[in-house]
Amino acid sequence: MADITDIKAILYTEKTIELQENGVIVVQTSPRMTKNGLKEVFKEYFGVTPSKVNSLRQNGKVKRFKGKLGARPDFKKFYVTLPEGAEIANLSA
Repeated sequence: MADITDIKAILYTEKTIELQENGVIVVQTSPRMTKNGLKEVFKEYFGVTPSKVNSLRQNGKVKRFKGKLGARPDFKKFYVTLPEGAEIANLSA
């Protein structure tokens, strides 16, 4: 079952700030999070039931450091559309 600890961060970029003005929040989570699990977390912890959730899985980049190969971790990104007029209180950058 999904938990609030699976949410890693709310992403703040030019694109995501523009989406927030339209009621869409972009959330970075662990790869094991599901759409239904995220809906439950939003309902339980934020008191808002999302009207729509889109997801994408992003593989970590392969990087080199001093000639050694390493990889950044994989994560999921969710685009959460909130119902009209709903807000989450602590969404400050």
